[in-house]
Amino acid sequence: MANPTVAIVGRPNVGKSTIFNRIAGERISIVEDTPGVTRDRIYAHGEWLGHNFNLIDTGGIEVSDQPFMQQITAQAEVAIDEADVIIFMVNGRQGITDADERVAQLLYRADKPVVVAVNKIDNFESRADVYDFYALGFGDPNPISGAHGLGIGDLLDEVIKNFPEVPDPAPDDSIRFSLIGRPNVGKSSLVNAILGDQRVIVSEVAGTTRDAIDTKFVHSGQEFTIVDTAGIRKRGKIYEKTEKYSVMRAMKAIDESNVVLVVLNAEEGIREQDKRVAGYAHEAGKGIIIVVNKWDTLKKDNHTQKQFEAQIRMEFKYLDYAPIIFVSAKTKQRLQQLPELIERVNVNHEKRISSSTLNEVIMDAVAMTPTPTIKTRKLRIYYATQVATAPPTIVVFVNDPELLHFSYKRYLENQIRKNFDFSGTPIHIIARSRK
Repeated sequence: MANPTVAIVGRPNVGKSTIFNRIAGERISIVEDTPGVTRDRIYAHGEWLGHNFNLIDTGGIEVSDQPFMQQITAQAEVAIDEADVIIFMVNGRQGITDADERVAQLLYRADKPVVVAVNKIDNFESRADVYDFYALGFGDPNPISGAHGLGIGDLLDEVIKNFPEVPDPAPDDSIRFSLIGRPNVGKSSLVNAILGDQRVIVSEVAGTTRDAIDTKFVHSGQEFTIVDTAGIRKRGKIYEKTEKYSVMRAMKAIDESNVVLVVLNAEEGIREQDKRVAGYAHEAGKGIIIVVNKWDTLKKDNHTQKQFEAQIRMEFKYLDYAPIIFVSAKTKQRLQQLPELIERVNVNHEKRISSSTLNEVIMDAVAMTPTPTIKTRKLRIYYATQVATAPPTIVVFVNDPELLHFSYKRYLENQIRKNFDFSGTPIHIIARSRK
């Protein structure tokens, strides 16, 4: 089940991005040592009092060729479509403006919970300015200060009160997978082609929100569920010019999937948006397969596939574990291989290694390449154990976690992969002090 989504909406220059950063904090997963993971700060994961949620900063949505008021409207509409709860941000120093009222009118029709955040209330004297915002009609305004971090906790208390109740999910043994990628890479065509190849379609299950349809089918006795990503409703050219809108949709599908198919367009090659969307799936720890669609459209020789694969490996260095398959939704080339590949990646994603076997591999790796010494202090590895699956997560107990540098951690990961088939899944290695 996808996490609830909280969107921050409001006119420009009211402090949306500042509050976004305050709420997201260190939970924005920026892996500086991992090459190629392109971060876009429009979307992040947040957590408050045990509640996990997705956070959208609509201030990061740019519709540069639209007039000022249409731009605000577009951003508000994106929030309305995507959010379970909306934080309506206003500027406490300026009072209610015409632009605020325009956004409020849109939110009245949204039928979504709205929490008003009055920003730039930096001291006790300015709290009196909050009362003017009762006129917006959304209940009690919440005074906050993005600059000083005041009132953020109280604001989040109000937000999580409005989260939808999530029923206990029914048991589901199917492998859930989704197809993500930028517009026009052929996701919908691939879904139709995959389902057309299957002899048994079990059911179409309506999602909990926005009439998304998850489709189940059976292949070689294994049940699969395609998590819907095709339900993007683009209302006019504004959305067609907002690629970030598709990223938001992809994030919901990623949350609900065991395996994610990152779809590329063979005709157009690799774009920055491809790396951005794939980066979210990688950081979410999902099983990943890179699917190159429209392979039938290229003029090929004996080297074309190797050259394209080399380019993918160069651009997606952080996905070196992900298998690559070249397909065509039009001709159905290699589509029959996809279900077996998805199943294999899912098995690897849920694989568990015994501690004794894992420690043999770790100790052999240390013997081949001794642990580094940093400022006269030598890293000592005592033992390792796998603590979770999906993705496989390994805790390595050491004398000082800060001595386990990224490069040596990557070396250990490579040694683990040499001994066990973890194709298609990331491996998380966490250093812990033995104390």
